[in-house]
Amino acid sequence: MNHQPDGDVQRISTSLQHAALAHPLRQRLLFALSSRPSTISRLAAQLGVNKGSVSHHLRVLSEAGLVQDAGTRRVRGGTEKYFRRSAERLFVAEPQAEGTAALLGAVAQELDRSPTDHLLALRHLRLGPAKAARLAEALAALVDETEEDPEGEPVHGIMVTLYRQAGA
Repeated sequence: MNHQPDGDVQRISTSLQHAALAHPLRQRLLFALSSRPSTISRLAAQLGVNKGSVSHHLRVLSEAGLVQDAGTRRVRGGTEKYFRRSAERLFVAEPQAEGTAALLGAVAQELDRSPTDHLLALRHLRLGPAKAARLAEALAALVDETEEDPEGEPVHGIMVTLYRQAGA
């Protein structure tokens, strides 16, 4: 079941977009840009990577149309360039193994850097098709309808998946 959220959604369909999503750091950059536009320096500090790497991966995301220029600001005689996501959400109708692996790798890196305890659970359930569909809808609704707190509160990641085991 593919639940497509409402709102500002970018559909991922091209090979260039799929290739851009096939790297954990690019996924983490998209995570970091989900709350507000940012600069290469801020992103490098936030993610704990060097500025050259951030610059390279932002260029790949930009070429795929996933990130765009969000303006500049003059600071101490220089100019800071800001980047933002092209859309609030991404919808991957036909996920590819490389992008999924990169996403899971990015989440693993985020969990490792989390300053607080986190919840990570995997459970396998026997569910008929109707019950699985109801559970998927309920999980999607829970994520989509959760009201965010105002700016300044910590950002939390939520990853929900429901899949059918192969051969089961």
